[in-house]
Amino acid sequence: MLVLAIDTCDARGGVALLRSGELVGVLAHTSAEDYSSWLLPAVDTVVKKAGVLIRDVDGFGVAAGPGSFTGVRIGLTTVKGWAEVYGKPIAAVSRLEAVAMQAQNGAGTVAASVDAQRGQVFGAVYQRRGADLSRVGDEMVIAPGKFISAAAELASGRAISWASTDPDCLANVAEWQERAMLQEAIELVPSFLAPVVAQMAATDLAAGRHTDALHLDANYVRRSDAEVFWKGSAAGRGK
Repeated sequence: MLVLAIDTCDARGGVALLRSGELVGVLAHTSAEDYSSWLLPAVDTVVKKAGVLIRDVDGFGVAAGPGSFTGVRIGLTTVKGWAEVYGKPIAAVSRLEAVAMQAQNGAGTVAASVDAQRGQVFGAVYQRRGADLSRVGDEMVIAPGKFISAAAELASGRAISWASTDPDCLANVAEWQERAMLQEAIELVPSFLAPVVAQMAATDLAAGRHTDALHLDANYVRRSDAEVFWKGSAAGRGK
């Protein structure tokens, strides 16, 4: 199976190409160039180096969020276009689950987080089920201290494996001290998630867990600024 995966959820995204479980091409987004102009040339570079064409791909993987509204939208729109043109399935992957999958600590509960800017983190809590993860509760965008408290509540007294691309967001708040006293630590995982997204997408595609262009949904978690400002203005007009 040949799987092409992209992650455009924040500035640390990229492209990964997987063949039969082995990475055959990767390219990280390391510049300030917008994904609107960077992504397609990057994909072209990766597939050409691997000696394949887009139409050879058996399925597409995409990080569906949470992340930047514009970034997520670009990634999903691109994959939708490919799926429609080539008639191939899509596996949408949560970026937080991709973070959680990299946790090495053996605790059965995994709390994954990513910097969401504005003094918040994107976070989610998972329970390990063998090699799989089952999310407990909803994904959230929340202040770091509140995420720590929420994760502790969802863990119901169990030890937690903390995994993050941005551990300082949690380690520098007062609520972390209680977890540190329990000998817990925050594991730094790679922020370049495209290879993990590709692996997870390949697993889902092989198991028949996929969608198509019509039903692919974004996972923004946080509302866009446009929506926030529009609703705020609408509320003001209603006074």
